[in-house]
Amino acid sequence: MKRALAYFFVVLVSIAAIIVVLRVGATMLPPEPNAPVGIATTTSLWDALHQAIGVNLGTPLAHLFVQLLVIIVAVQFFGRVFTQLGFPSVIGEMMAGVFLGPSLFGLLAPGAFAFVFPPQSLPTLQMLAQIGVCLFMFVIGMEVNMTHLRSKASSAVAVSHASIVVPFLMGVTLAIFLYAETAGPKATFTSYALFMGISMSITAFPVLARILQDRGITNTPLGSLALTCAAVDDVSAWTIMAFVVAISSAGGLGGVVMTIVLVGIFVVIMIFGVRHLLPRLIDKQELSGGEVSHGTLALVLWVIVASAFFTESIGIHALFGAFLAGTIMPSSVSFRKHVNHRLEKFSSVLLLPLFFVFTGLRTRVDLLNDWSSVLWCLVIITVATAGKLGASTIAAKLTGNGWRESLQIGALMNTRGLVELIALNIGYDMGILSPRIFTMLVIMALTTTIMTGPLLTLFGETSHRKLGQAQPSR
Repeated sequence: MKRALAYFFVVLVSIAAIIVVLRVGATMLPPEPNAPVGIATTTSLWDALHQAIGVNLGTPLAHLFVQLLVIIVAVQFFGRVFTQLGFPSVIGEMMAGVFLGPSLFGLLAPGAFAFVFPPQSLPTLQMLAQIGVCLFMFVIGMEVNMTHLRSKASSAVAVSHASIVVPFLMGVTLAIFLYAETAGPKATFTSYALFMGISMSITAFPVLARILQDRGITNTPLGSLALTCAAVDDVSAWTIMAFVVAISSAGGLGGVVMTIVLVGIFVVIMIFGVRHLLPRLIDKQELSGGEVSHGTLALVLWVIVASAFFTESIGIHALFGAFLAGTIMPSSVSFRKHVNHRLEKFSSVLLLPLFFVFTGLRTRVDLLNDWSSVLWCLVIITVATAGKLGASTIAAKLTGNGWRESLQIGALMNTRGLVELIALNIGYDMGILSPRIFTMLVIMALTTTIMTGPLLTLFGETSHRKLGQAQPSR
């Protein structure tokens, strides 16, 4: 009782003292006659609150929080809808990006779109998106079964190179018919044709990895081979992209040669140096199943960032460095599971969807507004699918895989997704691709990615039926 009385006495005395100080201070003159008074007595409480909220919502941090709230809801909603329809959740996340972009959200609610995604806020969103995709690719790299990779190395190189050369040739040929009407203002036929070829030959490594993860087949022979093919495909494609950019910008071939040399040196250092050094820097108890310490997690993050930084700085996308960092982690299954648990959930739920949404914000599907564009878009989709899926399937079959596995690899390699959009934006920024052809190629990338899930299911079921019919005759 005495403590309660003492508490109330102190509080009341303090309040009384504050009131006295405020009354005395109210009689004082401000330092400048025209200076505003600290509390605006003429403004109502509602007006003051409204003004304060308006000012605070204009800060970069507040805009980022608003974007995260909108993106999380949209991505989860579209992911669940597409999952119910039988598609991988990654397709829904990609479509959420298109929905939140200027073609739909910006068209239906331009005021709300301008408030949620003001242009000055996009660089921050882009940086977070890139971090998310790098963390995800690191996790995918850790989940790759290296035994499968060694046994499938020859198949991976053959399939990936066939899936580049054939569609590249078809894209260059298609450029003959499209150049006069759809080339950009700074395009020559050579630069335009090379960009058409590269747009047909790219495989979306992150999207393919998400599809494999959603279906739970990352660690299977099919998943490991598909990931290896996609990795070789994209490294080769980005090397070709550097070559194409060098030719288009008349910068010479010296930079391309240097990039290839640096990539080779980097891979050798990571595989034969860092991979053997890491187990010595990590406590043996952690490698044998113990909880990963903060220091070890910091070391892992440092390797991810350093690897991604190097590949980004030499012109090969940062995600390949992050993926390679994952593959050279200590082979302890328990260690990889602990690191995976720390990083995968956060990156997959929050950061990686930003990558899909940010890319969707840069696409303009509404530019496809005439029948000629629609017809050519259908032709591009057909040529891209025939070249990529067909070449990958035949190459996989010729390297000793069964028809079922070969067809599924072909379907997976036909996934283009957001890596394709990155390449297309390069061509658009260089003035080689016009807005019209850019839009057609964006739709082609999304369509071929949406096709992947149904084709995987179709080819698997078809092969099972054939095996079932052939069994009684044995």
